[in-house]
Amino acid sequence: MVKQVAGIDVAQQELVVCLGRMYDDWTPELCASKTFPNTSKGFAAFIQWVNKFSDAALPVRYVMEATGVYHELLAYYLDEQGLEVSIILPNKISNYARTLDVKTVTDKTASEAIALFGLERKLDQWSRPKGLFKKIKQLTRERGQLVDERTVLKNQLHADQAEGEPNKKSIERIKKRIALLNKQEEEIRGELKELIKSDAGMQQLILLICTLPGVSLLTAATVLGETNGFDLIRNKRQLTSYAGLDVKEKQSGTSVKGKARISKKGNRYLRKVLHMPALAAIRHEERFKAVFARLVARHGIKMKAAVAIQRKLLEMIFILYKTKKPYDRNYFKKQEKIISAVVNN
Repeated sequence: MVKQVAGIDVAQQELVVCLGRMYDDWTPELCASKTFPNTSKGFAAFIQWVNKFSDAALPVRYVMEATGVYHELLAYYLDEQGLEVSIILPNKISNYARTLDVKTVTDKTASEAIALFGLERKLDQWSRPKGLFKKIKQLTRERGQLVDERTVLKNQLHADQAEGEPNKKSIERIKKRIALLNKQEEEIRGELKELIKSDAGMQQLILLICTLPGVSLLTAATVLGETNGFDLIRNKRQLTSYAGLDVKEKQSGTSVKGKARISKKGNRYLRKVLHMPALAAIRHEERFKAVFARLVARHGIKMKAAVAIQRKLLEMIFILYKTKKPYDRNYFKKQEKIISAVVNN
């Protein structure tokens, strides 16, 4: 035996677990399965069960999908126990499951697919988000929910005011709810600023990222919070895939030529927070304006070109974070001068 994996299908109330093994001839084997409550007592019983059916001489890797927030308590528990944990994006598991000869999809078959995926792939070790990044993510997501709720109320207010005989009391109540949401949003913004100021290193990183055109404190904080400070992000390709901004394309021979489009199978909060910064960058920065114009001239779709700018901004935020250098608007002009000097000499 060379590898042991516990594949876990996490739901709100229960954990469906499948224990698998890989032998030195690369043959996988699913040896046991069981269901446990998604509670602290269930976690303890789960670990005891795994220890009973696994080889103590070989570590067990616990693999699960990132299912909203339901997997977090288990992931934290396993991390506290010093165990090997990997959390996989759901689209990777679903794509892998399609390659298996499985006609009926249940929680059990899902846990089996996760176990097989863990046995066949080399997975990264998951680490819990740092306290500061987690708090930033909580605040930015809360603000996003408030903004969405306020948008619904403003649309409702506009519709009620446009009626032939509007109900004045209803309109007053809607206005009070909007005012409350405005106040709460300001409170969140204040908390977020104080949180960033409390850490000199974080404040410096945020200011560095904000040198990018169109990128505000809120955008920079959201990106860092959602990526846990780019933890486990090794390159730009992984980052765009995590955000769901990677391009998927279907072509076969000369007859099948599908339109290229982004997958949207990733972190929707990243895509959402980059929309307005991309439009601002197109409007105020010549470099992005030129890229946008070139893409629109190629296919004529403005939204598609704007999404490409979103992807470029996200990649540049990653580069600034890694290099610890601010955005240089004249970078390419300097490079052209250097190349010209080398050629002329």
